[in-house]
Amino acid sequence: MTISLAEEKALDYKPILKNALLDRLPPEWPIDLGPSIQQQVRNSRCKVIIFDDDPTGCQTVSDLPILTEWSVETLKKELANNLTAFFILTNSRSITPKQTRILHTKIGYRLVEAARLAGRRFVIISRSDSTLRGHFYDEMASLSAVFEKPFDSWIVFPFFIEGGRYSINDVHYVDEDDRLIPAGKTIFAKDRVFGYTSSNLHDWVIEKSQGHILPGATCSISIDEIRKKGPQHICTRLMSLKKGCVCVVNAASYRDVEVFTLGMLEAEAQGKRFLCRSAASFVRVRSGAAPKALLTKQHLNLSENSGGLIIVGSYVEKTTDQLNFLLSRYPVSPVEVDVEKLLSNRQCHDEIKRVTLCISGRLKRNKDTVLFTSRSIVDAKNAQGRLSVGQKISQGLAAVVRQLTIRPRYLLAKGGITASDVATSGLNVRRATISGQIVPGVPVWQLGFETKYPGLIYIVFPGNVGNSQALAEVVDILSLK
Repeated sequence: MTISLAEEKALDYKPILKNALLDRLPPEWPIDLGPSIQQQVRNSRCKVIIFDDDPTGCQTVSDLPILTEWSVETLKKELANNLTAFFILTNSRSITPKQTRILHTKIGYRLVEAARLAGRRFVIISRSDSTLRGHFYDEMASLSAVFEKPFDSWIVFPFFIEGGRYSINDVHYVDEDDRLIPAGKTIFAKDRVFGYTSSNLHDWVIEKSQGHILPGATCSISIDEIRKKGPQHICTRLMSLKKGCVCVVNAASYRDVEVFTLGMLEAEAQGKRFLCRSAASFVRVRSGAAPKALLTKQHLNLSENSGGLIIVGSYVEKTTDQLNFLLSRYPVSPVEVDVEKLLSNRQCHDEIKRVTLCISGRLKRNKDTVLFTSRSIVDAKNAQGRLSVGQKISQGLAAVVRQLTIRPRYLLAKGGITASDVATSGLNVRRATISGQIVPGVPVWQLGFETKYPGLIYIVFPGNVGNSQALAEVVDILSLK
């Protein structure tokens, strides 16, 4: 049953011990459905296309491509190959709602044309943040408007176990030290651009739509249904959804994702069309990707001719904790870039030049080097101004990479917007291959021939993933020792 925002505030959702909540759930569905899903995805010849609002959404898959440009010819070529899925990196979390609507409409129409030329069917997943930040309504509505035949329903599925995000009883939780915190009470809900108040996903959908989705237009599928009744029941539920309904999906394990996905595949086989908004766990299952062991340094075949470069741009509290732990416990060479100077038209060029020379010299001496933004937050009057500040900082970091004269042993970028701008503007990435994950939730790309450093190992480290030691753990894995 939908709980209104006023009722939610009255309930005052509180943190709860993770095991206390998870132990009350019914046993998982007893059958491993992964192989059946993978076979159905392959047999369907229906390409899964993931619109990713920052480059961290590939954090659960491997051996799939990610595109940063989307000409009709490029999309046609990607649709025509035998891979089950590919990612389109929009980086839309760094732009305004208006820019987001224009971008998704443009890519959508190009995709429709490319599919017509390639003779290939496709489904779309709009992948976004597991802590509910991003342009939810603008992206979903823009993609929906592209197609002549409307989608039967939108699916909202933010579960992401790698990052400790659970949806239970329609409330979305974030795991912090084995306590589940309702998402609306976390630091993510206080985001200066994408903030929200609701932990209940029905009310979050209504809140983020700013009145376009009305109370009564949402429904949900519970963990009880998934675990007790299985995929055929899920198919029946999806077939019976009211046209235009927004359906919230609860989940607390990958088996829950599998049960829902198999039911959805059956409903799609009977003609239903869904547009999904999800985090990365659903992406892996729906794209037919099998789980893969974590990568090791041996898998990556790193050169030993220079130091590794770690770029930290994210300002979320977790990133700052990870940076501080790395600098205090690990023998890396720190280089701080002055954000105030990056934002100054008069001082920006000199600051980029200073930082670039400093980094190049250290990389040449085989020193693992950390480039990080000064930690003071530069605020602006409104969300658009804050996006503009973030863009200038991120573009400054990308400019440093463009001017580097030494190829790093690897490059790690911390924060989604930072990672996207460094990849596209700093390294000229147009197509990369997702090799896998170095630790849970942290993807590794191998860059294409067109980039500044062909074949470079590029680690995309989300701002809000991992404990305080996670960044140091990755740097240690990739060290020359």
